[in-house]
Amino acid sequence: MLRDHDRIRVLLLGAAGRDFHNFNVAYRDDDRYEVIAFTAAQIPGIDGRQYPPELSGALYPEGIPIYPEDGLEDLIGKFEIDEVVFSYSDISHEAVMHLGSRALASGADYRLLGPRSTMLESKAPVVAVAAVRTGSGKSQTTRAVVRILKGAGQKVAVVRHPMPYGDLTKQICQRFETYADLLAADCTIEEREEYEPHLEQGSIVYSGIDYAEILRNAEQEADVVVWDGGNNDLPFYLPNVQITVTDPLRVGHETTFHPGEANLRMAEIVLINKVDSARPEDVATLRSTIAMLNPDATVVEARSPITVQDDLSLEGKRVLAVEDGPTLTHGGMTYGAGVVAAQRAGAAELVDPRPWAAGTIRDVFKTYPEIGTLLPAMGYSESQRQDLSDTMNASDADVVLIATPIDLRKVCDIQKPAVKVSYELAEAGEPTLQHTLLQRLGL
Repeated sequence: MLRDHDRIRVLLLGAAGRDFHNFNVAYRDDDRYEVIAFTAAQIPGIDGRQYPPELSGALYPEGIPIYPEDGLEDLIGKFEIDEVVFSYSDISHEAVMHLGSRALASGADYRLLGPRSTMLESKAPVVAVAAVRTGSGKSQTTRAVVRILKGAGQKVAVVRHPMPYGDLTKQICQRFETYADLLAADCTIEEREEYEPHLEQGSIVYSGIDYAEILRNAEQEADVVVWDGGNNDLPFYLPNVQITVTDPLRVGHETTFHPGEANLRMAEIVLINKVDSARPEDVATLRSTIAMLNPDATVVEARSPITVQDDLSLEGKRVLAVEDGPTLTHGGMTYGAGVVAAQRAGAAELVDPRPWAAGTIRDVFKTYPEIGTLLPAMGYSESQRQDLSDTMNASDADVVLIATPIDLRKVCDIQKPAVKVSYELAEAGEPTLQHTLLQRLGL
């Protein structure tokens, strides 16, 4: 053994979510390990921070620093890292192993933590909604699951995958019941997109950083805990039923992204979403893949119908479509519901926002040049929300089409005429999600 120190020195590769959870459940109180640092990727502005002493535990009284992932090799050498632990999601298998090659070439071991090491057990039944890719339709599926459970007389607490982009000491365990709670927590656009639709359903949402503490609170007011996954991450809680959402618009991704393939193989229910907009041959191909990888799963199909909420015609108009940011960036989608809605409504042209992109929005297009003719709704900070507003207002579009889960007019000063588009899960054929889920739960 080449190391000359007693504890195994660990570097956690993360994106302010899975990495914090892995630390909390697998490393925080284990004195065999010394977690030297986290690294940050995917989410802007999270490197250069610190995992605070209030969360890091007795073994780390000064907290733990967070560095950019770009400096991986230097960090391994400088801190004599023994073990690099990959701890984030929605990344290709190839990219996972490129990081592994960098770690191995620098002399460190490379590790992935699995369900036995990271899933917490609940006293209440858990329904987990996961996916094979970001943008497959987890959120609308989760809302459908909540409606089904409430219809069966169950009290539900929704626990959302972490998005701790602010002051970590204030985000240990967050509970949202009203819109005032969102304002009090200074939620980002990304957080509001995930929380607000649940609040509109009358649901209570938990999120934060310490998911053991979150679970203890959620169990006290719920018959069933619903895990609302983020990216295509594995559930943090051991599910009684896992639903994995697949996307026939990106056939092949279900076997080439991490941990999406694992989610597909683990699921009791596999939901093929967007069958109303996918080619039948792609749905058939996806069914064949599911049958090969997880033949015991029940496969259900669903539509994702698009509704234009405002009484404003798009016909003949130049339309700027604004869509969910993460789906378009690391999610890799080139278009979504906004583009489809504009085309169906007879828009004359989709406006490319790039000539008017302001500040950090311009940087997003440089980092993700494959984004289509639309605007990603990035809003990780107040300054970025202002950049988003400036981009929309400066464009020469006749109409802004808002195809994000929340109405951006609540958080951005949009000075142009605007139309909101919504999309919910709709059952398609037999077996149904409702019948299959309730049967699996014995309800």
